[in-house]
Amino acid sequence: MDECELQALVERISLDVFHKPFRHRAVFNDRLRTTGGRYVLSTHHIELNRKYYEQYGEEELIQVIKHELCHYHLHLEGKGYRHRDRDFRELLQKVQAPRFCKPIVLPKKGKTYYYECTSCRYMYVRRKAIHTNRYVCGFCRGKLKKIKREC
Repeated sequence: MDECELQALVERISLDVFHKPFRHRAVFNDRLRTTGGRYVLSTHHIELNRKYYEQYGEEELIQVIKHELCHYHLHLEGKGYRHRDRDFRELLQKVQAPRFCKPIVLPKKGKTYYYECTSCRYMYVRRKAIHTNRYVCGFCRGKLKKIKREC
């Protein structure tokens, strides 16, 4: 789905579900990580997470769009547009939009580093590399040695 199709989809949902036009921009924001979308108060634009669309499909994207349009229309009308406001919760129920979106399953990233104490043989597992000449074992104060582990 490209930006033009997304804009048309948001405009169609706004007219069909809310019976009000959407007069701003709807775009994919690839920097969003933990949320399906967001409504920007200062510009009135709606930003959506492309990864959310790729992972869950168009049906779930429509649910996120309805949620963000609730923020949009209530904010423009001067009503309570925040998650905690009664106006927002009532409009969510009326249009059958979710209050929160499903979590995005992100792939585990990063490398794992293994260090072993040379005296007590305690094994340390770290996500960040450490300088073995600057750190010592927390149990016996022995020297740490980086080891390779094939698992």
